[in-house]
Amino acid sequence: MPTTEANDRVRLVFSLFDADGNGYLEPSDFELMGKRTVAALPAAGEEAGARLLDSFRRYGDTLLSELDTDGDGRVSPEEFTAVVLDPRRFDAAVDEFADALSAMGDVRGDGFVARPDFLALMTAIGFDRPNIEALFEVLCPVDGDRVPVAVWADAIRDYYRPEKAGIAGDRLVSGAAR
Repeated sequence: MPTTEANDRVRLVFSLFDADGNGYLEPSDFELMGKRTVAALPAAGEEAGARLLDSFRRYGDTLLSELDTDGDGRVSPEEFTAVVLDPRRFDAAVDEFADALSAMGDVRGDGFVARPDFLALMTAIGFDRPNIEALFEVLCPVDGDRVPVAVWADAIRDYYRPEKAGIAGDRLVSGAAR
């Protein structure tokens, strides 16, 4: 059963994925969000950008194929909320997205994401700056204000787990920065 925190994360994720703000998730939303996120960190390089954009597309395709219960080619908030927190259906897409996003932030290829790169990517996705800063801090930055890629990837995976509460990603929910 999803926790209250997981339900809050679901509402936030829907609003962010609805990149054009029309109240539905459509393929164009994932394309728009992907391109916006890739453009936020050009220093990551073309290969990392292409990987991230592909993961946005596949994540969007997975959501649309799994959640569009009425067959209208888009996902409503009700369709999204009803099943998005089913790990069996989304683990592969979430894993790919988590790996691609965290790797995109590793512009130096040293296994770490520097604060400015983290902020750029998370801002492009649409999270609020104070919440992004709070998340970065709880990921325990090390050596030169950086977080390990693997730590961030795991935090992304946790964000999509319905049984999780009190996780790092809960700081991304509006008003949760602390």
